[in-house]
Amino acid sequence: MRPEVAFRLFSWALRFRTGEIQNLNTTVSQTRSIKVETDRESYPIYIGSGLGEQLKAELWSLREKGARLAAFIDSKVLASHGDWVSENLGGASVYEVPSGETSKNLERFADAMDFLASENLDRGGVAIAVGGGVVGDLTGFAAASYLRGIRFIQVPTTLLSMVDSSVGGKTGVNISAGKNLVGAFHQPISVYADIAMLDTLSHREFISGMAEVIKYGLISDAAFFEKLERKPLTRPQDPRMAEVVEHNCLIKAAVVKADEKEKAFTGGRAILNLGHTFGHAIENVAGYGDYLHGEAIAIGMVAAARLSSELGYIPQEDVERTKAAFDAHGLPTELKESLPMADLMGAMYKDKKVAAGKLRFVVMERIGKAITQGNIDTSLIEKIWKTVGVGG
Repeated sequence: MRPEVAFRLFSWALRFRTGEIQNLNTTVSQTRSIKVETDRESYPIYIGSGLGEQLKAELWSLREKGARLAAFIDSKVLASHGDWVSENLGGASVYEVPSGETSKNLERFADAMDFLASENLDRGGVAIAVGGGVVGDLTGFAAASYLRGIRFIQVPTTLLSMVDSSVGGKTGVNISAGKNLVGAFHQPISVYADIAMLDTLSHREFISGMAEVIKYGLISDAAFFEKLERKPLTRPQDPRMAEVVEHNCLIKAAVVKADEKEKAFTGGRAILNLGHTFGHAIENVAGYGDYLHGEAIAIGMVAAARLSSELGYIPQEDVERTKAAFDAHGLPTELKESLPMADLMGAMYKDKKVAAGKLRFVVMERIGKAITQGNIDTSLIEKIWKTVGVGG
């Protein structure tokens, strides 16, 4: 990690601890900007309200340099923000992506590639993703694959995509065997997280994104987690919103800088997947779309906390604190109905963290620090599954 990145993260954590950012009672209107750096490239994340003019200026600059533009937009976003799209996307042709996880598949990917070809994008072209994680992952994978790689811009419109999926260059689609098993690492050239977009989310969609926000406290910042415990963040108009998005993006940027392609065998970028081995299995077995991603991951993180306790890392008190934080934000902490144990275990073995045929999990060494661990007995995993509502 670069010294200035480490210092900025330390300074942020210190500000939380000393109370400098204690109540966050005033809405900050200015645009915030942070930089994501990898070994080969860097790009800005802009965070604020009303970023359309800034995005439009970048797109017109690209067009003046000869770039053809093509946009992929979530159908709900297009319905809610049609005027914004027509005013700020620089005349880009639009491909409407049906809303929901079921659009993140190989068939839709093939359609996306055909769309880019029909719009005559060459290697100087730019794809624009406007939507949540589904649209961002689909667009990014299409951009990584078309002509072996073109540029793309992320315009995340959900909380989950602002704090997680739009940052770090993971792109891909789901297949029947599992979530995100086909994809590529492909970094965007810029990210525009317009907080005003969150106002049109349903309550369920907004709260789903809070699962990933809480995750950052569990894996990296105990003080941040404690603030969410004391005062849950349950609406997009909360004056803390821009600060929270920036805080989460800073943490993820530092992790991505240190381990962009998740090659570290222990720790590294894998810690961002706390609860995801459980959660992805739930999504796969229940059928994509039955649980929103954040809902499945919330259940998965409660399971991961219990696993952490069983392994001797955290006390039962911290398991209860973890569960209570998700409860306080209106997120599920157990299954709506039981799912087959054999199917869940089978889905886990398709997880990307499997090494040499063995499961690896992200667990909490303590609240605020996560590690990876393998060689966990299958019977213990089945025991954990039962605690979140899986029948015998």
